[in-house]
Amino acid sequence: MKNRSLLSVLVPLALLVVWQVVGSQPGMQAMLPTPWRVVIAWNDWMFGQSTGMGLNPYLGTWWANVEYSGTRVVAGFALSMVIAIPLGLLIGWSRRLSVLIDPMIQMFRPIPITAWLPFSIAAFGITNMGSISLIFLGGFFAIVVNATQGARDVDKNLVRAALMMGASPWVLLKRVVLPAALPNIFTGMRIGLGIAWTAVVAAEMVAVKSGLGYVLWDAYYVGRMDIVFADMASIGLMGFLSDRLIIWIERHVLKWRLLQNH
Repeated sequence: MKNRSLLSVLVPLALLVVWQVVGSQPGMQAMLPTPWRVVIAWNDWMFGQSTGMGLNPYLGTWWANVEYSGTRVVAGFALSMVIAIPLGLLIGWSRRLSVLIDPMIQMFRPIPITAWLPFSIAAFGITNMGSISLIFLGGFFAIVVNATQGARDVDKNLVRAALMMGASPWVLLKRVVLPAALPNIFTGMRIGLGIAWTAVVAAEMVAVKSGLGYVLWDAYYVGRMDIVFADMASIGLMGFLSDRLIIWIERHVLKWRLLQNH
């Protein structure tokens, strides 16, 4: 167990050492600030006292920007789950719906989030709704595809047993298909949530004037690469924590699966 713990930190520590050495070279500070400089900038960004008029406009604004981005991710991702999960189950369970809807989903799915930016701005302007719509798209396709596959992979013996007991189509979908598809759905949620954080950064760079994505672009524009790297680390941290939350929920919802595997 101790060996595994050591191995898990070995690569990050090696990367930090290389980063420190390279960043300390003459002429590299402007492009690649050292990890220590990034930590100092991150600390000031989080806990610094800002009057809003100083030379460092980022002081003490980290919490507010995390809240802006986090709120948008929660709103867009929740909307994608509400629509994508039932739609995916229906597509995977009904051949007719699969023929009608699945080709269209597969056609739109490869379009990158950034390609939707002009439409989002034209439709919603520079507003929260524009960024939420992009986050929705980022989460929607990953969830709907995995939910569809989960519904298609349901054990046919379970379906036959439910039908023999007189289960209606609604009861069959709710009591058999949904529980069997949950592992795939949670996989889609984890993938979709990662894409949602990517989408919020892309949206905030263009479609709104607040949040981690906006700070990332603004800091790059004024040459504050230490804030840029601190921002990137913040986005990674938020993505990691939200992924752990999904895993925690999955373990509690799918306790029966863990017991079954043991």
